[in-house]
Amino acid sequence: MAVDQVKRLFRQRRGGVGMCGICGWIDFDRDLQGAWDTLRDMTATMACRGPDDEGMWLSPHGALGHRRLAIIDIEGGRQPMAAGEEGRARAVLTYSGEVYNFRELRAELAARGHTFRTGSDTEVVLRAYLEWGADLATHLNGMYAFAIWDTRTEELLLVRDRMGIKPLYYYPTPAGVIFGSEPKAILANPLARPVVDAEGLRELLTFVKTPEHAVYRGMHEVRPGGIVRIGRGGLTKDRYWKLETREHTDDLDTTVRTVRALLDDIVERQLISDVPLCTLLSGGLDSSTVTALAARALREHGEGDLRSFAVDFVGYTENFSPDELRDTPDAPFVYDLARHLAPLGVRHEDIVLDSAALMDPAVRDAVLRSRDLPAGIGDMDTSLYLLFKAIREQSTVALSGESADEVFGGYRWFHDPEAVHAGTFPWLTAPAGGQFTGLQHVLGADAARELDLPGYRDRRYREALDEVPRLPGETGLEARMREISYLHLTRFVQLLLDRKDRMSMASGLEVRVPFCDHRLVEYVFNSPWAMKTFDGREKSLLRAAAADVLPNSILERRKSPYPSTQDPGYEKALREEATHLLASGHVAASPLIDLSRVRAMLERPQSGNDHDVRSTLEGFLQFNTWLEEYRPQLAA
Repeated sequence: MAVDQVKRLFRQRRGGVGMCGICGWIDFDRDLQGAWDTLRDMTATMACRGPDDEGMWLSPHGALGHRRLAIIDIEGGRQPMAAGEEGRARAVLTYSGEVYNFRELRAELAARGHTFRTGSDTEVVLRAYLEWGADLATHLNGMYAFAIWDTRTEELLLVRDRMGIKPLYYYPTPAGVIFGSEPKAILANPLARPVVDAEGLRELLTFVKTPEHAVYRGMHEVRPGGIVRIGRGGLTKDRYWKLETREHTDDLDTTVRTVRALLDDIVERQLISDVPLCTLLSGGLDSSTVTALAARALREHGEGDLRSFAVDFVGYTENFSPDELRDTPDAPFVYDLARHLAPLGVRHEDIVLDSAALMDPAVRDAVLRSRDLPAGIGDMDTSLYLLFKAIREQSTVALSGESADEVFGGYRWFHDPEAVHAGTFPWLTAPAGGQFTGLQHVLGADAARELDLPGYRDRRYREALDEVPRLPGETGLEARMREISYLHLTRFVQLLLDRKDRMSMASGLEVRVPFCDHRLVEYVFNSPWAMKTFDGREKSLLRAAAADVLPNSILERRKSPYPSTQDPGYEKALREEATHLLASGHVAASPLIDLSRVRAMLERPQSGNDHDVRSTLEGFLQFNTWLEEYRPQLAA
């Protein structure tokens, strides 16, 4: 891709609807016009995703619901939205997301004879369907999940963005389908039952994120870049996008310039907003690059100052102790960038948390309910939720550096030969793996034998490798690193995008992820590994592309993951809660968990921050709460 192929296009006010919640019910054997109560119950489960408005649309066999977080065209983007001919609806859309190229599409559709009543990208998506049918997805650049009910053909179309930034679940029934942004919307329909069988437990406990797997039996996710059609003839699935290989012919200088040109264009497009906008800042290369490029774009176009926010913990910087994943605390680097960008109008604020906030039962319950599953990573989920909740009091949209590590190869295990050649998903190898697999340490012997988690993990790993697109003649380390990149871009990133979506939408905050733009993902995926590490470090291409906008301290900083509290009081509180639960004699998790192993862990003296103990207790407590509150039927 030549640099001049990257079209720079800044924003105009009015465009997207925002990150909302969608749901619906298609049933060809009953009249759904009387299903208001059920549809209202489904829609109400997503009030946090869309606190600003609610809408429902019902017809004999199709019922659509929508909760809205108003971001742009606040008056004109109400949903579900219908488009028709001669006063009759031809197609009805319930949509969540942002389409960043809506202006070009609107102009193209207008030239083809379409007229528009609103300034929303919702209407652009709807009109694009009328023009191109299911092929509309190939025209979209953005993050989105939507459903279109075609009243003429009585066919439902479910579409998800290429990288799976926005979630979309569905539950086939004998006469149709139930769908929603989150499992809770589907489970609010009496036809769907919260059943988790052995295969669901395996998926839940192994942290591998199999595409389309939703843990609850009978429920599925629309695959990233996927389309699901439901009609009277049944259900069919298709993909309009997937990672593909192609020869990379650009030299290093051209590659760096192209990465930068893409980032400039992507960040500018994602600054669209009619509500306060900010960035999430950790002092790392990824978030700092997004913040710097956003600040420059806003200043260049006279759009005002930029707010940035970072999470921190009481006493974290002063008492920081390096560990296997983190060499330094974030705060000094955050402040370096804030000072560096102060002339561009960046105003920074820390959100400082303590262990009491992290252990607040109401907060932890909100985190669990936002996921509908005990799939979290302890205090890193809780602190993210609290960060987003605090930001939401001042801003409605945030840009994030999420996914740069998957795209550019930033995680430490990318550069650890043992992890690279371990023959499994690299993030499950030491030292990182413990934070994802803690609950496995206390499974009962019968459950461990029945579930055979190592076998399941290996099966899913082999399936993933079979999908990897190959470049003819590519061998050795280059071939292996393409596999590693593919695993991260199709599996691991889904875990983190899902986490970010749930924690942000639980607070009514829209988070955008510039590094997930499919143009950037495709281009960097096909750049040779030797080029991605040309300076002997991680994320070489990104570092070179952002060198002129960042201070040296951040350019030289080694990768440091999202922070985790080091306060011994946090582990002490976990121990006390687990001890109290065991003493109560009512442990919902006891059929699957060996409580003697939990007790043995609690008998170990607390010494500093024992991450194995912490992750295991966090997993045990959340798993038990999920069993108590969701009461899933555990089936063979």
